[in-house]
Amino acid sequence: MIRLVAGLLIAAVTLALPAVLDDSALAVYILLGLAAMVTVGVSLLMGYAGQVSLGQGAFYAIGAYTAALLALNGVPPLAGLVAAPVVAALSALVIGTPLLRLRGHHLAFATLAMQLILLSLAGQLEFTGGDIGLQAIPQFSIGSFEATGAATYAYLTWAGLALVMLVTRNVITSRPGRALRALATSETAAASSGIPVGRYKLVVFALSAAFAGLAGGIYCFYTGYVAPGSFPVLISIQYIVMAVVGGLGTIWGAVVGASAITLLLQALNTLGALPGMPTYAPSVLSYAVYALVLIVVVLFLPQGLLPAVTDRLSRKRQSTPVETR
Repeated sequence: MIRLVAGLLIAAVTLALPAVLDDSALAVYILLGLAAMVTVGVSLLMGYAGQVSLGQGAFYAIGAYTAALLALNGVPPLAGLVAAPVVAALSALVIGTPLLRLRGHHLAFATLAMQLILLSLAGQLEFTGGDIGLQAIPQFSIGSFEATGAATYAYLTWAGLALVMLVTRNVITSRPGRALRALATSETAAASSGIPVGRYKLVVFALSAAFAGLAGGIYCFYTGYVAPGSFPVLISIQYIVMAVVGGLGTIWGAVVGASAITLLLQALNTLGALPGMPTYAPSVLSYAVYALVLIVVVLFLPQGLLPAVTDRLSRKRQSTPVETR
C-alpha cells in the first residue's frame, strides 16, 4: 500500500512539474530524465550482469545520430525515434561479441576505447557532419502533432524513462533476471549451473545500449543539433557515478543517483559561472566532485544512497515496539 501511494505521488509530481517550471528549469528536468534513462541501463549492466562499461556515451551518440540522420532525410521523426534504440542495440550486439570476452578493467578500457573511436569517426565522416555535426534537426512529431515546447519534450522524456523502468523491472523479476543475479555473483558458478553466461551478458549489454539509444534519440530532437562534442568521454563516467551513487542493481536507485548528480552539477556550473571564476572552473569542479562523491559513497554508503536509506528505515520500523492492548 505504501509503495502504491508513493508511486502515485511520484507520478503526479512528475506530470505536474513541466507545467510549473520555467524554460531553464525544464532544460535541467529533461536532461535529468535522459541521464536517468541511461543510468537505469548502466545499473542493470553493472548490478546484475557484473559488467563495467565506460562506453555508454557511445550508444547515446549512436541513438542521437541515428534519429537525426533519418529525420534529416525525410523519415518521420517517430520512426527515427523507434530506430534509435534498435540501431544502438544492434551495434552493441556486434561490438559486444568480441568485447565481452574481456573482464574487469580490461572490458572497461575496451568500451572506453570504443567511444573514443566512435567520436573520432563521427568527427571525420561527411555524412555525420564532421566536427560541426548535424544541425536543423526537425522537431519531433507524430502525424499532425509537433512538439514545439520544452514541456512536451519533458513529458516525452519521462514517458521514455517510465518505459525503460518497466522493461527493467520485468527483466529482473523474470527467470533470466534471477540467472543474471547468479551471474553477477560468480560467472563460474553460474556457468556450472547451466546458465548461458555469454549469451546473457550480450543481451543485457544490448538492452542497456537500447536504453541509451532511446535517450539519445529524444536528445537530438530536443536540442535540434548533435556533434561529437555533445558526447564527451566524461558523460560515460558521469553515468557510472550516477549508478554507483544511487545504488547498483536498483531501478529507483538509478533515478535517485541521476537526480543527485545532475542537480549537483547544475549548482557547480552556476558557481563556476560567477564573476571572477576562471573559464575552466566548471570542468575542474565537475571532475573534483565526481572523485569526492565516489570516495564518500564507497567509504560510507557502499550500497548507494537508496539502499542505505531503505535499510535504515527498515531497521527503524523493526526496532519500533509494537503496542499491545
